[in-house]
Amino acid sequence: QVQLVESGGGLVQAGGSLRLSCAASGRTISRYAMGWFRQAPGKEREFVATISWNGGSTDYVDSVKGRFTISRDNAKNTVSLQMNSLKPEDTAVYYCAAGVYGRTLKFGAEYAYWGQGTQVTVSS
Repeated sequence: QVQLVESGGGLVQAGGSLRLSCAASGRTISRYAMGWFRQAPGKEREFVATISWNGGSTDYVDSVKGRFTISRDNAKNTVSLQMNSLKPEDTAVYYCAAGVYGRTLKFGAEYAYWGQGTQVTVSS
């Protein structure tokens, strides 16, 4: 089992930045792709970003490309999401997830473990 705990969410003005972190415990995540998803009130959960097991490959939803950066530190069993130039439409609960494969994964069904989420609110 892998336990995931997100941190770093909060309230920020449009144009600002936040850095989300996800700490894993219970098992090393070094063999798993990791991802970030988000869910806004009244909307479906949405893929945001993914990183392969060794950090060599990343992918993002079009709406965050050029603004968000996913990274990982396998030695520390952590993954991060740097979010710059935040917009009100980025407001959501952000979830960290560990995938069942090592390559980048964009679909929720490909992830076996999920964190509890951290709230990000961007004011206009």
